[in-house]
Amino acid sequence: MGNNKTKLINREISWLHFNERVLQEAIDKTTPLIERIKFLGIFSNNRDEFFRVRVATLRRMVNFDLSSGVEDSKAQRILDEISQIVEKQELIFTATFKHIVEELKDNNIFLLDENQISPEQGTFVRAFFAEHVRPHLFPLMLENFGKIDSLKDDTIHFAIDLKSSQDQDHQSYALMSIPTNIISRFVLLPSKGKKVFLMLLDDVIRYCLEYIFALFGYDIINAYTIKFTRDAELDIDNDVSKSFLENLSQSVKRRKKGAPVRFVYDEKIPENLLKRIFKQFNITKRDNVRAGGRYHNFKDFMSFPKIGSDELIYPPSPPMPHKDLPENQSIIELIKRKDIMLHYPYQTFNYIVDLLREASIDPLVMAIKMTFYRAAKDSNVMNALINAARNGKQVTVFMELQARFDEEANIYWTGRLQEEGVKIIQSIPGFKVHCKLILIQRKEDNQSIYYANISTGNYNESTARVYADDSLLTANQAITAEVNKVFHLFESKFIMPSFDTLIVAPFYIRTFFTGMLEKEIQYAKAGKKAWVILKMNSLVDRRLANKIYEASQAGVKIQLIVRGICVIIPQMPGISDNVETISIVDQFLEHSRVYVFGNGGNPLYYISSADWMQRNFDHRVETLCPILDKEIQKELMDMLQIQLRDNCKARLLGEHDLNQYRKTDSDTTHRAQFETYEYFKKKLAGKR
Repeated sequence: MGNNKTKLINREISWLHFNERVLQEAIDKTTPLIERIKFLGIFSNNRDEFFRVRVATLRRMVNFDLSSGVEDSKAQRILDEISQIVEKQELIFTATFKHIVEELKDNNIFLLDENQISPEQGTFVRAFFAEHVRPHLFPLMLENFGKIDSLKDDTIHFAIDLKSSQDQDHQSYALMSIPTNIISRFVLLPSKGKKVFLMLLDDVIRYCLEYIFALFGYDIINAYTIKFTRDAELDIDNDVSKSFLENLSQSVKRRKKGAPVRFVYDEKIPENLLKRIFKQFNITKRDNVRAGGRYHNFKDFMSFPKIGSDELIYPPSPPMPHKDLPENQSIIELIKRKDIMLHYPYQTFNYIVDLLREASIDPLVMAIKMTFYRAAKDSNVMNALINAARNGKQVTVFMELQARFDEEANIYWTGRLQEEGVKIIQSIPGFKVHCKLILIQRKEDNQSIYYANISTGNYNESTARVYADDSLLTANQAITAEVNKVFHLFESKFIMPSFDTLIVAPFYIRTFFTGMLEKEIQYAKAGKKAWVILKMNSLVDRRLANKIYEASQAGVKIQLIVRGICVIIPQMPGISDNVETISIVDQFLEHSRVYVFGNGGNPLYYISSADWMQRNFDHRVETLCPILDKEIQKELMDMLQIQLRDNCKARLLGEHDLNQYRKTDSDTTHRAQFETYEYFKKKLAGKR
């Protein structure tokens, strides 16, 4: 098959292309204006995490290469390409923000800085500053400042130039954190008629800096934004005298002092102040340093206030009830009759809380088991489990403590659950438990009957409102008994059981997918119709990517719907002619994993928590669950076909037409997420 290196896109570069699709949503005039601002925030937040994780890893590799005497570092070449792409994207980002600010004005929304406010607005700002902001400001004089690791990377800081007009020798520099973790970044000023005014917290502080520094004789005060992004990789100690929880807790604390991987600053900062910062913090040319605009940490724009007319935000799309789950009926009894699949955010996540609540007070329920990867801050799911434990149920939770950036929350919930008598199974060293499972054990006719939920997404009521996921409720004992085996796997210190229905990683998923593609290859070679539809977040695994190329060359029709990273290059003559790849980025985050194989005319359907990545197959516990109910199979296929005909928000992932909006032969516009909402709305109306 030739040199694979020429046929697979680098994963980091592919990820940057994905984030560009997010930026496209901020540019797209069909996206409501306030939502476009929020996409700027999502783009910025994504990029920060990219630097904290992927760029940090590459930097470690470069440092290792340097220490080993490697001159031509592949990691360094990738970092150089990343820098070029990020620089181009930043220019687009800045221009987009400027355009949006002008469009806000056209809609009577005015984003003002400290030099644009009226005297009346100034009076309001000073009062707001005195009451709400000043108590949270703690400047540090740069000459007294210690180590860079005391500056947080999840916020922005002012580098402040202090001078006196009366004494040229009276000059100093200060650093000050902007308390956006306590106060909203956006301060609404008194409106005038239909006009709405707001300021960024940064500019509120700039306007009032004299109230902090004037008493020290400074009257020329200028503040410039700086921001650090730190290496977020956890270096977990192997101290056998401490529990894994203790070691992880200490590692999370050290992350806050991780090595900087990027430093950005206001391009108007005085040269002397910038040099002083570089010297003080030992920043060199080898570090990722970039001059930027006046404002940083645009992730805060994800929380931009909903102001102005209703046309500036997405039309309301409240989650709907499921047609097969009527109110005031036992969910357990309903799923005993048939499998039911929930589709978030089109249908409500509340059914999961209702199921756990019912199980917590059902006298026949003996035990509840559940996995957790990311929980909501104020989690009703957790509260339902606590209530079950208080009601005397045996509650067991596998808490994945190593869910990146959610470690602290999961450590907190571990303590809460343990206090309430919930049995906690903690992380398995070297592996992450990523599967999303609920198991309810019920005593019926003197035997144990199991009920299960298997989901593609987290048990998190907050993200379930914006993440598109699929969640199976089943009493099929062939499936539920094997869900129980997965929990035995956790409790038996990773002794592998045998599975007949579920496919479980790290044991068998890659082999299973390879085998399924091989079957389609054999169907194609026999002259039969052969096809697959694969929907996932990321496609990175090289062995399966090459198997897709092999299947394409054999004549298998392959349709890929990949939201994020995709190393496959479709439509390469002789290599991937039969591969079509699209990515949909829209109002909701496409998060479900659905895999359908033609199987010689008897299609096989699966849902999973696993993307096609090496980490999912080799270093995580994942489940791949067959969907056996014909009605649910049709529902999944209908949803996939809706996405495959999208010609509004679907982008091509080709080599040369990358991120071009996909056009179809249809004269009708098809926007998959809107059509999916209407699809379930009609199903609900038809049931009623």
